[in-house]
Amino acid sequence: MTTTFTKKDLTIADQQRLQTLEQHIELARDYFLGYPVSKDFDFSEINHFLNFPINNIGDPYEQGSTYRVQTHELEREVIRFFAKLFRANPQDYWGYVTNGSSESNLYGLYLAREMYPKGMVYYSGSTHYSVRKNIHLLNIPSIVIRSQDNGEIDYEDFENTVRMNRHKPAIVLATFGTTMHEAKDDVTRLKGILKKLAIQDHYIHCDGALAGTFGAFIEPRLPFDFKDGADSISISGHKFVGSPIPCGVIVTKKSNRDRIAKGISYIGSLDTTITGSRNGHSPLFLWYGLKKMGEEGLRARYLYSLDIARYCENKLKEAGITAWRNPEAITVVLPKTTESIKQKWQLATEGDMSHIICMPNVTRAQIDEFVEDIVNSEEEAEEEFEFEF
Repeated sequence: MTTTFTKKDLTIADQQRLQTLEQHIELARDYFLGYPVSKDFDFSEINHFLNFPINNIGDPYEQGSTYRVQTHELEREVIRFFAKLFRANPQDYWGYVTNGSSESNLYGLYLAREMYPKGMVYYSGSTHYSVRKNIHLLNIPSIVIRSQDNGEIDYEDFENTVRMNRHKPAIVLATFGTTMHEAKDDVTRLKGILKKLAIQDHYIHCDGALAGTFGAFIEPRLPFDFKDGADSISISGHKFVGSPIPCGVIVTKKSNRDRIAKGISYIGSLDTTITGSRNGHSPLFLWYGLKKMGEEGLRARYLYSLDIARYCENKLKEAGITAWRNPEAITVVLPKTTESIKQKWQLATEGDMSHIICMPNVTRAQIDEFVEDIVNSEEEAEEEFEFEF
């Protein structure tokens, strides 16, 4: 007996809803400067893979999985690309493609907790909100370290705080590119403080969601990778490389991962990831994007973004607007804008400041239009004030 499924066409009303949604998303895509998302990708050449139920269940490095509709081979190539970029030991690295940096950070903290169940987590006040949530989920004790004015961790406060808790293993969450300022914590300096205090049991996870992707190309070089002292590094895939599906990457030491690996017989693989079933399309998109641009293409994207960031900072200053950047950052910080500007350009705003992130798809023409909007809004505000007076 066979089962026949009938196909039902969408109603005209539903078709119109989809058309309206597409128009809304297209307009929103064309006017956002405040969030680190690349939109200059073209995956039309591989769109047909969306016709397959690709599921990267299990460990991407395990052979013999009974579910074969997967992209594990391409996933391993993506991990190898970033492991090389992060100067990982070629004989001791492992990783997988996650749902995003939040999951990647969770994995790094999970490994650290399994290694040091009695450890204390240290992270700065500028750390991404997902870290606080992950620490809560993992039920690890933690201490928040002060941030400097530029968003970087306060190393003096870190040293003093760790000294008071030197009897406990230290789990350090370093941020390489904070959310609002794109400040970068110095992993070598943090590692040096732990050595100075003779804390042998420690683990450093580096959250490099945005800047970690181009960290190897920053000059002068800033310490953040495995050779600098990191034990694991996380990045986002949809931010600087670009992907229609949010995704991330976690790279860690295989020797550390082996501590938590458990075999699952019915899938024929190890249980080493946070989720069971995993998106198998994201590794495909990342692989395709990295193959098309390569390491030099990735460097060129950063240099372009850096040039746009300099242009943006200068244009704002020329217009009398206080703007600044951390060294070699593509994020430009400026005073909080009016609500209309914030909504039109979808600016991330915290307290009395907003920011623009000059991703590879941002153009000088967009910056010009943005600055003009701010100038006009300030002039209108002045006119209203004069009228009220």
